Formats: sequence, structure tokens, C-alpha cells
Amino acid sequence: MILDFTFMGERSKPINHIIMIRKAALLMAFVIMALNLTAQTGKVYDMLTMESEILDMERKYAIYLPPDYESSERSYPVLYLLHGAGDDQTGWVQFGEVLHIADKAILEGSATPMIIVMPDGNAKKRGYFNDPKNEWRYEDFFFEEFMPHVEATYRIKGEKRFRAISGLSMGGGGTFIYALHHPELFSSACPLSAYLGPLSMDDLEQRLPRMGWEDVSKEELETWYKRHSAVELINAIDTEALTKNRQKQVRWYIDCGDDDFLYEGNSLAHIAMRKKEIPHEFRIRNGGHTWTYWRESLPEVLSFISEAFHQY
Repeated sequence: MILDFTFMGERSKPINHIIMIRKAALLMAFVIMALNLTAQTGKVYDMLTMESEILDMERKYAIYLPPDYESSERSYPVLYLLHGAGDDQTGWVQFGEVLHIADKAILEGSATPMIIVMPDGNAKKRGYFNDPKNEWRYEDFFFEEFMPHVEATYRIKGEKRFRAISGLSMGGGGTFIYALHHPELFSSACPLSAYLGPLSMDDLEQRLPRMGWEDVSKEELETWYKRHSAVELINAIDTEALTKNRQKQVRWYIDCGDDDFLYEGNSLAHIAMRKKEIPHEFRIRNGGHTWTYWRESLPEVLSFISEAFHQY
């Protein structure tokens, strides 16, 4: 048999040409996909500042803007995300990987695009509350200055339905108290491994020297305790009135590891809510008081609050 290689070669030219075109098209598709993935990346700014008249100082905060923030003109729901003791506004950015986790949840569709605001609760004095004598008024700063500033500066939907709060440890305690003090402002509250502070008046009195409150009167201390104990506040809720007033209803997601040293306080808050028949999600997972645990919690939080943003 004689094969005509010239003929075969001539015939292969258009086939090779087609293959080259297909390869080029495939390469272009990969390039476009890579560009799209790059475009679908949010941005984090972690050294933003504002002046506070209430605290008489400059306050720092961090913010996450979703991937399409700069390319759109629409407004977004907001999550206020509080850090724990020892960290500052960069905690959730550096250790919590908020940029990666939020981007992934939004890209996969498990969370709606949202703005995430992370205030600094660790400058001058640590914590998110006013002190018993109202000489340090962080909570007043948060609601009277910080929230209005952020929601006027960025395209945020300033309504209860589109506002949520979460935080870990000290920030989890802040989440409990802020949502209990102002249920008309938050659609969802998600305390993670929450530090609920002293669990009794006796416990609080023993901690006075460490807190620098030796000059606080017994009456001032009791007033402060009742206003900053999540369990006391839950026990005081009028559930019948709560059922009738949607503005007072908050969707709760409480999460704490089975090896966490703050397990008792979170369990007591859960039990108090059960007794009051207040709907809430209570999660106990394997883990302790660690960033590994909270990085696993954040996607669940973003999904949970997105249900309210979308009208569950």
C-alpha cells in the first residue's frame, strides 16, 4: 500500500487551524473568567477614623465593601461586626479573614452583598458599654455618633430590616446588649462565644478592683448590672408585648463551642430565652475560644442575616 503523505498533510492544515482557534478561544475564556474573579473581590479599609465629641477623641474603624460596591449605585444592608478583648478594628480583618469569607459567601450565593462595619472597642478604655457613672459613654457614642456617621458616609440601607449585628467574645456580649437595648434597630443578632460579664451581683462586686470601679455606689452598681446583664434583660422582656410589636422582634443566632470557657453564660442566656419562649437558634459545635472556631462561624452568620435581608 502506498500512502500519499502530501495529500494527508494538505488535508490536516484546516484541521490544525480549527484546533488552534479552539485553543485560543479556550484561553480567552480562562482570561475572562480570571478577570471576572478579580472583579468579584470586595475591599477592606481598616484604618478609617472619625471624631467623637462624646468620647472626646478620634475613633478608628474598619469596613468591608462588597465586590460590586464601586461599580453600582445601589445601597446595601449592613452588618456591624464587633471584635473581642485584646483586639481592635483589625481583628476580624487580620485573624477573622472577613474579606475572603465574605467574598466567598457572596460569590457562592449563600450571602447577599452587604457592607460590614468593624469599630474599634479597645482604645483608651476597653469595651462597648457606658461605665456606671456615665463618665465613659461608648454605647452612646456607638448609637448617637458612630452609626449615623457610617450610614451617612456609605450607601447603607438605614432600616431595621437591613441592619444586623454580630461579634465574638467581648463583642458577643456587646451584640447581646445592643440588640436587647435597641431591638427596633436590628433585624438579626448573632453573638459568638459571648462574654456576658459577671453572672451575678456578687460576681460583679468581686471584680470591682480589676475594673477600677471602687468608688461606684451600691445603687449605681445594681443599676448598671441590671442594664448590662443579658439574662436579666431577657427575663424582663414582656413576651406578649413582643409578639404584638414586630419592631421589637430580633432574629437570634447564638453560637458557642463545647470547650469554650464562656459556655455557662451562653447556656444561661439560651435557657432564659427558652423559658420566655423567644425564638432563637442555639448552636453548640466542637471547639473552643479560638479564631479557628469563629472563622467557621462567620459564613453561618452571613447566611443567617441574609435571610432577613431577603425577607425570609
